[in-house]
Amino acid sequence: MSLRRISAADAIAQLGQFDAVIDARSESEHAEDRLPGAVNWPVLNDAQRADIGTQYKQVSPFDARKRGAVMAARNIAQHIETHAAELPRSWRPLVYCWRGGQRSGSLSLVLGEIGFQVHVLEGGYREFRRAVLAELEVLPARLQFVVLCGRTGSAKSRLLQALAAEGAQVLDLEAIACHRGSVLGPEPGRPQPSQKAFETQVWQALRSLDPARPVFVEGESRTIGRLRLPETLMDAVRNAHCLQVQMPLAARVQFLLHDYAHFVQDTESFCQRLAALRELRGAAVVEDWQARARAGQLAGVVEELLTLHYDPVYEKSMARNFRHYAQARVVALDSGDSETLQATAAHLLAQEASTPPMPETAHAPP
Repeated sequence: MSLRRISAADAIAQLGQFDAVIDARSESEHAEDRLPGAVNWPVLNDAQRADIGTQYKQVSPFDARKRGAVMAARNIAQHIETHAAELPRSWRPLVYCWRGGQRSGSLSLVLGEIGFQVHVLEGGYREFRRAVLAELEVLPARLQFVVLCGRTGSAKSRLLQALAAEGAQVLDLEAIACHRGSVLGPEPGRPQPSQKAFETQVWQALRSLDPARPVFVEGESRTIGRLRLPETLMDAVRNAHCLQVQMPLAARVQFLLHDYAHFVQDTESFCQRLAALRELRGAAVVEDWQARARAGQLAGVVEELLTLHYDPVYEKSMARNFRHYAQARVVALDSGDSETLQATAAHLLAQEASTPPMPETAHAPP
């Protein structure tokens, strides 16, 4: 039998070398968070775990273990028949469960007896999670962030994407969070990940970045939708030097109407999102915006949202939280069209390449 146990640190270092990463936990555990690239082969699914747990408490642990063994054996047999029947002897999977116990142990035992080159993650997902949190404490401080600041509608996210297309290193936190970072931010048909999954994806992105090259990131608040940014990442970004993206108000309105086309097409959804501003802006103002939106006057509503709500809040937040905001170099955009963004991204990259890195970007005191 070929069966080896591997620590979380070694497993992370070798993730790309395994032919498969197999999560033996239930489907809900897998959905909440998982190792990068993991596929789900539940040894016991959610319903079975609940059934066995009830029997464990109400009948006896011995009877529950017998019933669990029957279910696990059937599930393992099905996984092998479905996924592993045609695999070669040289196949090299990493198997894990919650804490490296019975579920990964039973699956890896059978796979090892077949002759596959099986590695079992010591401590399971729990140890992987601890390793991720530990690395999130140190990774951000190693990177040279360049923060794109700018009022709502100034195409910062699209500029970040244009920078990536030009070959720049970017950390697109809103893309990872599946949220645009405001009351109007939820992405249609794209639910946000869990907090754990978000942190795992941020960790994965950070460890892929080259510390010798600048990393462009958008200035964010501490939360994107319902997700919290890691504290060390916030500290590093807020102490980095900034670029202030500016665009005329009329161009910002048109950009938002285009970029949030789903609200233009679904006015009621837009009005529902506006309701979240009642406490801040007052019922009368919000109801007026809703009535005008339903009447097709979206451009006027968006302009007032910017001038009365988003702009004042944004300026106060940036000046208070971003150390180098007052010294930010201005990046002027006439519009948010793709040609303008591509040309601006290329120009920014050329400027960054000729500018020495700013000292204490991530380590400066508040």
